[in-house]
Parts: sequence; structure tokens; C-alpha cells
Amino acid sequence: MTARQGRTINKTGVIGLSALLSVLMVSALAVIYSKNYSRSIFIEIERHERALDRYEVEWGQMQLELSTLAEQNRVEAIAREKLKLVMPPRESIIYIKP
Repeated sequence: MTARQGRTINKTGVIGLSALLSVLMVSALAVIYSKNYSRSIFIEIERHERALDRYEVEWGQMQLELSTLAEQNRVEAIAREKLKLVMPPRESIIYIKP
């Protein structure tokens, strides 16, 4: 092996090593970006899950309130007191057949 061949191999090795280091750096940056992105997505998912839990609690409270407000006794009492409605006499009720 001559001195010239040694330099050629050395230059080729340096170029190859530089290329490998460049690929390694790009790969490392891609991993860092991917991890950061997955963390931010995870944080967003957690935030949405907490909001969903709050909405489910609120939905349950509204369902309970609706059932309370729609009770027959309550509706009838409001109709009598506020609207002054009374049950008609039995003989004045007309039944319509389909």
C-alpha cells in the first residue's frame, strides 16, 4: 500500500464516518421530536379526558334535575297554584276514539 492509497482510504473513511454521524444526528433529532410530540399528544388527551369526566358529572346532575322537575306531583301543583288549572268534572271529559 502506497502513501497515496492510504490517503484515499483515509479520506473515504472520514467521508463515511461523517455520513454515519450525520445520519445518527438526524435520527437522534427525529427521536427527540417524536418523544416530544407524543408527550404533547398525551397531555392533550389527558386534558380532554378530564373535561369529559366533568361533562359526564354535569350530565348526571342535569338528568337528576330533569327527573325532579318533571315529576307528576310537582307539575300538577304548579298547574293548580300558578296557572289556576283544575281537573274538569268527569262528565265534561270527552274521549276521542282513534
